[in-house]
Amino acid sequence: MQKRGSIKKERIIAGAVVATVLAAMLAVMVLVGRPLIEFASEPEHFRAWIDEKGAWGPLIYVAIIFLQVSVAIIPGEPFEIAGGYAFGAVRGTVFCLIGAVLGSALVFLLIKRFGTRLVEIFFPQKKLSELRFLQTSPRRSFLFFVIFAIPGTPKDLLCYFAGLTDMKLWVWLLITTVGRLPSIVTSTIGGAALGEESYLTALAVFIATVAVSLIGFLIYRLICKRHEKKPVPKANGQGTDS
Repeated sequence: MQKRGSIKKERIIAGAVVATVLAAMLAVMVLVGRPLIEFASEPEHFRAWIDEKGAWGPLIYVAIIFLQVSVAIIPGEPFEIAGGYAFGAVRGTVFCLIGAVLGSALVFLLIKRFGTRLVEIFFPQKKLSELRFLQTSPRRSFLFFVIFAIPGTPKDLLCYFAGLTDMKLWVWLLITTVGRLPSIVTSTIGGAALGEESYLTALAVFIATVAVSLIGFLIYRLICKRHEKKPVPKANGQGTDS
């Protein structure tokens, strides 16, 4: 009886924590995320604002990317392009990658602790079901890397789903660090070209990125289709330890 009461208490606490996290993330999205998206959509103003911050500029940008990755409903492309515009392709890539990796680590650890309930705040069960094969596949880490590295795949979904597996944190950080590079590099190169007023170069980069992303999304769908008929165990709602 005491054990059942303890389990019920843990569920109530977990539910309260998830509700609090949801409320906090929605507040961040409304109060901070939306204005930042609008701001980042005007790269010239974003660069002027970053320049005003001096040495704090890179740290602020890293914090913005960290926030974007942590709150899955905030799109990342405007910030990546703005980073290239503000810092150039190389520095923009480095700063963006640092923020993205730190945000990915936080999400991974939160999902490990609170499980499916937290993931379902942002993604419907249907989307999660498409990736169930990644929980038991003997080539899971390889598949995660391949899917994550392909431009056009839902990286936010993959980031949240990774915490539902028994993958180690260091493996996930390696995958997310290397796997994010292609999409970040193309965005920052395009942003840097805009900053240098090389509009034809920027246009070529963005067109190529869209084309590759469409192909990447089709590859992602094919991979999911190939595995959807294979039976896999249901995800553990509480997550596992890293």
